[in-house]
Amino acid sequence: MSGQARPTLCAYAATLLSAGALIPLLDGVGWLVQAAVLLGAQSGVGALVRRVPAARSLTVACQFLVTLLLLTLVFARDHALIGVLPGPQAVMRLGELLVAGGDDVGTYTTPAPLTDGIQLLVIGGVLLIGLAVDALAVTFRSAAPAGLPLLALYSVAAGLSDGGTSWVWFLCAASGYLLLLLAEGRDRLSQWGRVFSGESRSSGGLADGLAGSSGRSSPVRTGRRIGVLALGVALVVPLALPTLDSGLLGGGGPGSGKGSGGGTISAVNPLVSLQNNLNQPENREVMTYRSNIEDPQSLYLRILALDEFNGSEWRSSTRRLTDVPDRLPQPPGLSGDVSVTEVRTNISASGSYQQTYLPLPYPASEVRIDGRWRYEPEGRTLVGDGRQTTRGARYEVGSLVVEPTPEQLAAAGPPPQALAREYTRVPGSLPDVVAETAVEITRGAVNAYERAVKLQDWFASEGGFTYDTTVTSGTGSSAIARFLRDKEGFCVHFSFSMAAMARTLGIPARVAVGFTPGTVKADGATSVGLRDAHAWPELYFEGVGWTRFEPTPSRGSTPAYTRAEAPADDTSDPAEPSAEAPEEPSAMPSAEDDCPPQMRRQGECGASQEPGAALPSDRGTPAGLVVLMVLAGALLLVLPLAPLLWRARARRRRLGSGGRTPADAVGRTLAVWQETTDAAWDHGVAPDGSLTPRKAAARIVRLGRLDAAAAEAVHRIAGSVEQVLYAPEPRPAVGLAKDALRVEAGLRAAAGRGARLRASLLPRSSVRVMWAVADRRAALAERWADRPGRGRWTARLRRLARQPG
Repeated sequence: MSGQARPTLCAYAATLLSAGALIPLLDGVGWLVQAAVLLGAQSGVGALVRRVPAARSLTVACQFLVTLLLLTLVFARDHALIGVLPGPQAVMRLGELLVAGGDDVGTYTTPAPLTDGIQLLVIGGVLLIGLAVDALAVTFRSAAPAGLPLLALYSVAAGLSDGGTSWVWFLCAASGYLLLLLAEGRDRLSQWGRVFSGESRSSGGLADGLAGSSGRSSPVRTGRRIGVLALGVALVVPLALPTLDSGLLGGGGPGSGKGSGGGTISAVNPLVSLQNNLNQPENREVMTYRSNIEDPQSLYLRILALDEFNGSEWRSSTRRLTDVPDRLPQPPGLSGDVSVTEVRTNISASGSYQQTYLPLPYPASEVRIDGRWRYEPEGRTLVGDGRQTTRGARYEVGSLVVEPTPEQLAAAGPPPQALAREYTRVPGSLPDVVAETAVEITRGAVNAYERAVKLQDWFASEGGFTYDTTVTSGTGSSAIARFLRDKEGFCVHFSFSMAAMARTLGIPARVAVGFTPGTVKADGATSVGLRDAHAWPELYFEGVGWTRFEPTPSRGSTPAYTRAEAPADDTSDPAEPSAEAPEEPSAMPSAEDDCPPQMRRQGECGASQEPGAALPSDRGTPAGLVVLMVLAGALLLVLPLAPLLWRARARRRRLGSGGRTPADAVGRTLAVWQETTDAAWDHGVAPDGSLTPRKAAARIVRLGRLDAAAAEAVHRIAGSVEQVLYAPEPRPAVGLAKDALRVEAGLRAAAGRGARLRASLLPRSSVRVMWAVADRRAALAERWADRPGRGRWTARLRRLARQPG
């Protein structure tokens, strides 16, 4: 193995061994295989560039560029130019995945599911660590500092694991670092001469002296000392790191602060698990409750509100936490003219449900619960302090059933200026189609309430949307535009899109996350399962406050105040919605009438069966784009093999029959000689045009370390070349093609494995292609210059260029 190949392979192995410490943090090991392939490509590019005399910084730059192309190909090829070039959309997509991955890390406990965001974070992190290790240990020939990125990778895994990582992963990471150090030590020692072990093949004191103890034990002792020091540092540093809990990166998010005042809630997005919950094969129960509410279908259990839309995602803002008051303050914007009924609900969370936020009916007025909980006033949510979660919690909630009439909502005044400014903000990256579609849908509406109802009805029944929990999730601007185009998605897409559209119309909007009312059991209690997880938009109306809407078809229940059939003068009676709900036609598309209520709530009754409902149409990928992607893929596969293919073609052409005339025999002899010199060049013996064929052959034998048979063959070829060049009557020898193949076999036998691989995949003589292209360009330029009239036009252009103005 060559001196360059050994450190490269050791750096590759050290990075993968250290990355193994991340295995306990994630669900499955498929990411490690993918990381190994991409890391191998990154290391291979570095090895190839280092073969060319180039600046070290250029090697690192090439590796970084290839890494970016690989990440684009794997994670953002649908948004990239020809599937691999990172254009603006691809960069935006990668940014969205990074933001989503950060939220996923803060939400899931270990082992976390391998979402797209987490996968990009992990694989991208491993590639960056691998690039740093390869640059330090191989490109800059300093293996000792390369232990720092390896230690950082292992320390992250140790800090995120409950109780630290296993000793097995520590041993793997340490072994990788020691392997890197020993490879560097061998490489440095080999620069002083050949490293001998055991008895020397030659007799003499020089080889024995190199193999003696004084020349060999000192580097080994130094390597052992460095290894012991590295092991000590890697063992002590992780022990000093605190073990994080409640999610991969403290997903609890309550921050610090105990007692009155103080503490903040960090932005945590629970939507990353919502799609997984909806697709569970079993609707596992997460909580049960009993309530004295008249209409159980209106009792949504709300976890938190996502009130910030930055273009990449909807997320909850960072808010100040306070102690939980005995009585929660009056909801913002609610006036005394709106009918309000207070109900009581007793909730019991299962032992398997562990969430930092406490599910509550909105708006809650009083919460009685044991444990350490904090209150966030803006979203009216309770957040666990420290390690407090909902696991096994039992609590009682007093909440308000707000029942506005359509007239009250239609007559709502303008919202407060500060609230409107915060909750109507949309990012600049939001596509124009979102606002344009919102304007088109709400054409004819005279107030914010009518616009909101038109948006809800368009999503729920009139727009031809299909409810599908298998659609790829996404929370950014591009995901909303894709949803409006494809018209397929689940509650996340419906709620995000309606909230974004409402904001473009000047209606304050946010997205609530929680659970639909659940299923009533035989004992009168209501069961809430994983597949009851839901997201819905909340719009603000002055005098009513934050108001729920339901744009998702076949999920939840449409609020009575958004139904045209709801009597305006009877909605204040809390029992009225419950009495009329079974007989009242729903505004959203529903399944057949014999579909059980539980299946209808879980979205298992199918899509709308109403006549005239538009079905989503997908024309597929354009044929031209498919052809372009196929050609680009073929080019990417063939381009690295181009030197190998050219070399094989040149060898066949030079060693072929080549005609029967004496002139053809002369040309064939010279072609065989060129093939022989090119084969020597590929194996490290550069051609020297100043030498005669006889001296050039002797030089090939000496530098190529040819055996006797190959040496005789190259001398026969050189003698035949001298014959055809200098003899009065050239008499070319026969069997020269076999001699050329014998010479090439001798060169390969004497070369190392790395040199043979380089001669096959990236032969040095392939530079002749560039020379031929340059000669062709020069010939074309001369031919163009010699064309009739060319000089006349050139002179005229020169005179015009010299004229002023």
